[in-house]
Amino acid sequence: MPAHDQTPGCPSARPTTSGWWPALALAVDAALIILFATLGRRTHESGMDPAGILWTALPFLIAWAAATLATHRSWTRLWPSGVVVWLVTVVGGLLLRVLFGDTAAFSFQLVTAGVLGVFLLSRRLVTALLLHPGRTTRS
Repeated sequence: MPAHDQTPGCPSARPTTSGWWPALALAVDAALIILFATLGRRTHESGMDPAGILWTALPFLIAWAAATLATHRSWTRLWPSGVVVWLVTVVGGLLLRVLFGDTAAFSFQLVTAGVLGVFLLSRRLVTALLLHPGRTTRS
């Protein structure tokens, strides 16, 4: 398939596992982690300055990046790589958060696991459905 057929808006465009799709998927993951931090800071009235939001997101972004590198070429899969990325992002992010001097109350741990689970796993589900319509995502 010619490269121009993979551009957004092109009627014959079909997503592939090469080209710009991996970069887009990874950018969406990072944006979702930043959104998680933004929502948390807004909920707890911690200020909405960009530096503060990035500082809150940083431990989770670092853990997510490490997990993503460890499961490279699996950015579309829900199982097992998507679950691994989610769990490493949550556990690693919480550990780094504490090492950075912040808190990680049990209720925060539960919310973190739930929100990041919905965000990161839903993105993989949508990606798999776009790339492989009609196929299951268990492979």
